[in-house]
Amino acid sequence: MLNPFKQPELIKAQSFMSMPQKFRTKGRTTWSDHNRQGAEVDSFLEGPSFDRAGNLYFVDIPFGRVFRITTRGEWELVTQYDGWPNGLKLHRDGRIFIADYRRGLMVLDAGSGKVEPLLETAYSEGFKGLNDLHFAANGDLYFTDQGQTGITDPSGRVFRRRATGGLDKLATNVPSPNGITLNTKNNQVYVAVTRSQQIWRLPLMADGQPSKTGVAIQLSGGHAGPDGIEADAEDGLVVCHLGVGVWRFDANCLPTHLVHADGHRLLTNIAFGSPDRKTLYITDSLNGEILTAQLPVAGKVMYGLQ
Repeated sequence: MLNPFKQPELIKAQSFMSMPQKFRTKGRTTWSDHNRQGAEVDSFLEGPSFDRAGNLYFVDIPFGRVFRITTRGEWELVTQYDGWPNGLKLHRDGRIFIADYRRGLMVLDAGSGKVEPLLETAYSEGFKGLNDLHFAANGDLYFTDQGQTGITDPSGRVFRRRATGGLDKLATNVPSPNGITLNTKNNQVYVAVTRSQQIWRLPLMADGQPSKTGVAIQLSGGHAGPDGIEADAEDGLVVCHLGVGVWRFDANCLPTHLVHADGHRLLTNIAFGSPDRKTLYITDSLNGEILTAQLPVAGKVMYGLQ
C-alpha cells in the first residue's frame, strides 16, 4: 500500500455535453468582477449532483441558474433566481439544497422551480459566502463558508447543520474552505482549502466535535488549489486541482490517478454517476461544459441516493 514514488496512472477525460448556445450570453456580473477579475462570462458551472432517477443537476453561479441534464440528454433550465448558487446536493426526500454565495443556505423545489432560504445567518452573523455542502448518512449537512478568505485572511469557516436543526461551527480559521466531503464511516470530514493548497481532515469524536484537525494532502502548482472533492467506496479522495486536473488519492492519501483533458480547462467540481458509480462527471467552469472520465473505484453512495 505504501508507495509514495509510484507514477500516477493518467486518465483522459472526454466531453459529455456543452451548454447550448441559447443559454449563453456573455457579460460582466458583480460576481465575475470580483471572482473572475472582471472577465466577461457566459456561465460558471459548479455543484454537479445526481438525483435518484439519474438526472444531473448543477449550478451556474454568476447568473443564478440551476440546470438539469435529463436521462434523455436534454439540457433544461430548472430555475433562475436572485442569487449566486455555488454548491448543490440532493436531500433524501427529493429537496435540493444549495450553498449560495450571496444568500446562504437555500432549498429548491425541482418541480416548481421555487427557491426559498433555509439559513441566511449563523448566530445572527452573516455568512462570508457559502461554497459547497455535503450530507452525512444521518442527514446532517456539512458546508463551507469561503467568501474572499485566503492566506492573508484565514477566517473561512466550516459548519454543520444537524438534521435536528442545530448549528455547529467546526472550524473558524480556514484560508478559503471550498469542497467538502466525508469518509464512508462518516467519522472524518475532508475540506479542500484552496488558497493553502491543502486538504484538511477533521476527525469527529463521539460527540461529533472535531479534534486534532490536520493536513491530509499537500498539493502544489496549478492556478489556485483544490476545489470540489468527493470520497470513493474505498475511502479514497477525488480532488479537483485547478489548472492541473482531477486527482484520485487512495485511503492513505497517496496519488494513484490523474484525470486530465485537452485544451484550456478549469475543472472545478465532480459527481459520480452511471449504475456502477465509476463514471466521474466534471464541471469545466471555464468553457461551460461537462466532461466524463472512467475511474477504477466507484464513488461512495451519496445520502440523496440511498
